[in-house]
Amino acid sequence: MASGNHSRITEFILLGLSADPHVQALLFVLFLMIYLLTLLGNLLIILVIHTDSNLHTPMYFFLSHLSFQDLFYSSVTVPKLLENLLSQRKAISVEGCLAQVFFVFATTGIEACLLSVMAYDRYAAICHPLLYGQVMSKQLCERLVWGSWVVAFLDALMNILLALNMDFCDVQTIHHYSCELPSLFPLSCSDVSTNSAMLLCSALLHAIGTCLLIFFSYVRIVSAILSIGSTSGRSKAFSTCSSHLTAVSLFYGSAIFRYLMPTSGSPLELILSIQYSVITPLVNPLIYSWKNKEVKAALRRMTIKYLQCLSTEEI
Repeated sequence: MASGNHSRITEFILLGLSADPHVQALLFVLFLMIYLLTLLGNLLIILVIHTDSNLHTPMYFFLSHLSFQDLFYSSVTVPKLLENLLSQRKAISVEGCLAQVFFVFATTGIEACLLSVMAYDRYAAICHPLLYGQVMSKQLCERLVWGSWVVAFLDALMNILLALNMDFCDVQTIHHYSCELPSLFPLSCSDVSTNSAMLLCSALLHAIGTCLLIFFSYVRIVSAILSIGSTSGRSKAFSTCSSHLTAVSLFYGSAIFRYLMPTSGSPLELILSIQYSVITPLVNPLIYSWKNKEVKAALRRMTIKYLQCLSTEEI
């Protein structure tokens, strides 16, 4: 991994969230609970969607991939955060840090792409209900998901290849709980103008591209909903979008600001990073289960079936 470029130092120190041992112990318990609940919630969503035939539709196909992505997303940063909360020396190798940068960047991009794809799916369902099955074919859904992963990984790869040419000298402290590309720029003793320009272009293209797709999808959706005559019909149509809008607001509201704001090591940066990399993967399953009648019904059916199997085994 271009070890010659990093011969001066071999590791970084992640300052994390607090230097107080008592606070670190409390944070460890808190983030461990969040991580376990994230794993449980997203695995449950994936299991329900794949086992219940009523949920074998494009919307839930995308939701299952979003849940898988959230599992991946959370696992990139939280395990290292938990390790550092228990460690006296919160070190990470340069290679490990760059690997984490790559996967943080990739998973952020995948999340953005999937949310925009889900907005297009809602547009097709509400604005073209009679053609929905033809428009959102299985082949198109699979291509949209794979396209999201390919675009995000290529974008991350371009940024990390440039980052491999960065030289890191005396300063090795990262004022963060994980490695993110903006946090590495102040540590470099080489010119990072090209890296900064690439990061800005990537962030803007991802943000603008996906946001525009979401925006125009919802402009057409709102127009179609307002044209519905009955109040109950409008309410039902809007309810199918409310979960997605909530997830979009939580993710974009923090991720865009984090990648576009100057790096300063401020508490706001930590809060924004925690919001989109830790909290969002936790609450997405809750949002889609609390606000979605079909998912709640499927969960009830799965629970009843599980209880029946238990009672049969006992007999």
